[in-house]
Amino acid sequence: MAQLCLGTVQFGMKYGINNTLGQPSEEQVFEMIDTAIDGGIRIIDTARAYGTAELLLGNYFKNRKNCDSLQIISKLRPNVIDETTKDVDSIIRRELEDSLTRLHVSQLDGYLLHTPQYIYNSQILSGLQHLKTERLVNHIGVSIYGLQEGYAALDTGIIDYIQLPYSIFDQRGIQEGFIQKAKEQGVTIFTRSAFLQGLFMMDTHRIPIHLKHAVPCLLTFEKLLKKYNVKKTDALIHFVNHESNIDYLVFGVDTNAQLQQDIHSFQNPDIPQAFIEEAKRAFVDMNKSIIFPSLWANGKKAE
Repeated sequence: MAQLCLGTVQFGMKYGINNTLGQPSEEQVFEMIDTAIDGGIRIIDTARAYGTAELLLGNYFKNRKNCDSLQIISKLRPNVIDETTKDVDSIIRRELEDSLTRLHVSQLDGYLLHTPQYIYNSQILSGLQHLKTERLVNHIGVSIYGLQEGYAALDTGIIDYIQLPYSIFDQRGIQEGFIQKAKEQGVTIFTRSAFLQGLFMMDTHRIPIHLKHAVPCLLTFEKLLKKYNVKKTDALIHFVNHESNIDYLVFGVDTNAQLQQDIHSFQNPDIPQAFIEEAKRAFVDMNKSIIFPSLWANGKKAE
């Protein structure tokens, strides 16, 4: 069974297609982290690219005394290195040290590449390894979108953590055998986007025009929920949690009430196996323009 990992992108910026509340206040963020810890969550995922998220977490760690049990994962700033960059090692170290300073911690549990293509750069990989050797980080890894970079990560032989999307609509990691292969190599798997940035939770009449082609799939999902008498949040969480090779389910929330609901759902699994099996059959080879949020903003339609 997977464990929950609290994602923090919503803490640092307005995020998610279904977010109508904007960025939460520091007080609200602190309340949510307290709730997460009380609910048994022991690992938090953040990134330099998540607006003020690292700073907010740092303020929390500075002001609370119950943080020793928490493990923190952050990510190298996207596109901070290019083909003209000199002394890659120093830049990676500086970026990590900046994150440690913002977070008010001396070490990270994990440090991931936020630019998946960096997995092909031997200098960057060497820089990550040096951070691990110096015990500034315990694990190194990469956050991916396409599986090609995931397989490249496995080929390096040095990656500890891989984070990738996985949901009822985006089953590529399991369908193509990637997650199983990664686990066979001892890699810890984090999956994100179980709620597809809130798309699953939207009323169909509110879905923007460039995502209207997702509506039939969402209606099929709704019919499955009714057929098996399953609540939407329960279905989305336990579809992921059903996979024994997934170690952590990374999820984000806009409010403390959402967080409480998600923790309660996670702790009370009651999903018919028949629902899982039918959902697996119903959503195969989904169009990338639905499952890749990077294609949403401009209405691109990828095959």
